[in-house]
Amino acid sequence: MSVIKSVRAHVMAAPVEKPFTSSRGWLYKTRGTCLVEIETADGIVGWGECYGPSAVAKAFIETQFGPRILGRDPFDVEVIWEDLYNRIKDYGNKGMSIAAISGIDIALWDIIGKSCGKPVHKLLGGAFRTEVDCYATGLYFIDFDNLVGEAVEEATGYVDEGFKAIKMKIGLGNITKDYERVKAVRDAIGPDIRLMVDANHAFSVPVAIRLGRKLEELDVEWFEEPISPEDIDGYVEVSRALDMAVAGGENEFTRWGFRDAIVRKAMDIVQPDVCAAGGLSECKKIATLASTHGVECVPHAWGSAVGIAATLHFLGSLADQPPSLFPFEPLLEFEQCENPFRDHLAKEPIVQERGRVKIPTGPGLGIEIDRSVIDRYRVG
Repeated sequence: MSVIKSVRAHVMAAPVEKPFTSSRGWLYKTRGTCLVEIETADGIVGWGECYGPSAVAKAFIETQFGPRILGRDPFDVEVIWEDLYNRIKDYGNKGMSIAAISGIDIALWDIIGKSCGKPVHKLLGGAFRTEVDCYATGLYFIDFDNLVGEAVEEATGYVDEGFKAIKMKIGLGNITKDYERVKAVRDAIGPDIRLMVDANHAFSVPVAIRLGRKLEELDVEWFEEPISPEDIDGYVEVSRALDMAVAGGENEFTRWGFRDAIVRKAMDIVQPDVCAAGGLSECKKIATLASTHGVECVPHAWGSAVGIAATLHFLGSLADQPPSLFPFEPLLEFEQCENPFRDHLAKEPIVQERGRVKIPTGPGLGIEIDRSVIDRYRVG
């Protein structure tokens, strides 16, 4: 097998026509991403993606990781992962260092798949399904003078497109306002559409429990990130107090970061992001750890076509949870805010049809990158 010849990090950004925010208060005026491009000596190119601030990921790749893997065999993907992790473990066992490793790991799996002529999910052990249900992530806060109306309009639009599940943002600083907004959406979409809420860790434990009990009246399927991610004891309290599922983990990293949350069943659903938590190699380990403790794994996804494709292969490789005649299959998060990297980066975009998305079957990640999109939005 040919060795790794070059490693590049492409930082891109695009303006957002209609800025949006969540309970965190960050106004999203641009969308950005860091793509990792790894090329072998015989010309095979693999693509990965890093979650989080793009320039930070690029710095890790260019100064710490990229030079370290030149000349290595990309098939040694697990060996490379352990080497990179141990290189920065003393000062970077969480956060952007792991996101940078994630992008490299995904790109290596893409290379391996292309070298073998097989889709990545075959290399991960095979696919339990050929397509997945997806849920529309949206209903951010845009028009503060019309928070209920805009949420209802957006949610019914997703139903018209064929989505059978929707996740909406909450965290307005007032339990009544949050409840009324969610109730308006539930009334508008009806009882047959699955509805989830995401607080982006806006609440204290008692407030999360009070609001959660009210939201249970509306048949909300899961309560995502109700409290700060560091508070595992708090997650245990919230999970024990509520009948609905509690989800979290999109900003956690590696099997060690997820260990306590899973072992203590602090969450009913863990949500590792393949572009953040350590790539495909590590997310498979996290999913295995979760399954051994009866915790569901429904990955977080936010980013470009590269990250979505990697997430689809990961989802395809996950067994039904639990296996049964009518299983609860893991869902794909299909974020709906304006994002040219999701819609245009792949020459054949990944799309949903009536709430279903097909798992790519081409070699590697199964997508072909349009380099003109990288050139158009490149900032570094």
